[in-house]
Amino acid sequence: MMLNRRMFAKGAALGGLSLLAGPLAGQHVFKDVNALQAGEFTWHPERSPYGPVSVVVSIDEQRVHVYRAGIRIAVSTCSTGKKGHETPTGVFVVLQKDREHRSSTYNNAAMPNMNRLTWDGIALHAGNLPGYPASHGCVRLPLDFSARLFEVTHLGTPVIIAKTGSAPQSVVHPGLILGAYSEDEFEGILSTLEPQKHPSDWKLDEAHPITSMIASSHHERILLIENDREVAEGPLIWDGQPLGPHVYVLNGPDDGTRGMRWQALTYDDAATVDHDLTRVRSDDAFSDLIAERSHPGMIFVFTDLPLHPDRRSGRDFVIMS
Repeated sequence: MMLNRRMFAKGAALGGLSLLAGPLAGQHVFKDVNALQAGEFTWHPERSPYGPVSVVVSIDEQRVHVYRAGIRIAVSTCSTGKKGHETPTGVFVVLQKDREHRSSTYNNAAMPNMNRLTWDGIALHAGNLPGYPASHGCVRLPLDFSARLFEVTHLGTPVIIAKTGSAPQSVVHPGLILGAYSEDEFEGILSTLEPQKHPSDWKLDEAHPITSMIASSHHERILLIENDREVAEGPLIWDGQPLGPHVYVLNGPDDGTRGMRWQALTYDDAATVDHDLTRVRSDDAFSDLIAERSHPGMIFVFTDLPLHPDRRSGRDFVIMS
């Protein structure tokens, strides 16, 4: 889609977008990711053509990493929040998508290819990239990269914003999650999961419930969220040790082990990494509820923080680290 560059001539955009310079179109390059200059990005979707997408923003590196089915397919330079307007860290999901969004806060200014992360103004979008943190909290991206990212995200796509980025690990759980599943129940798990697979060509106006779970050792509860609304709570049964700040994205069945394969990330670089999904479970009623709503792309967050209310902004799905 051709964008009219003159539309960026006036105003100031949400997230501190400097429209005097205008959004940087950016350049697709073939470089080591550590050598990328401001506005440069890599994009190789052929490395993993199918599967759920997740996005990791590294503030220290000023990089955005895009993973599909646990494999990195793209890296871009970015510009996050400047001093006094720091981009919040934690686990978010895309709440709204708008290719030609205009700011309700900054003079109706354009925010191309906007993926909203919070209702109070944090988003991924195209913007000016000076080579250092310069926004009012948003994550600015090269225009070309933001357009490509817009095509592969959907409502509910997890976005992990961390001080320092970490490469995801692959974790296989012997069953779906939370219950005492075993290998001989694999076919039954598949029969539950298959009808809920989400097509890769979702239309923007189609509604698909995205399942997210937050397990809090502080409250000893597991919160079930569909899209951005709480729908149920269940008891957390675990080993009593800190859960740590981890997020898991369900990639789908793993035929080799007859279990479920998850993409695991830690969103606080100071935390001890212990990716062991067998540490947690719930009662039978809540486990059955999760099994009914599970699908590739669902996310499961571990935290030792309280579940609510001060850790969330309105209906936003967010765990602030």
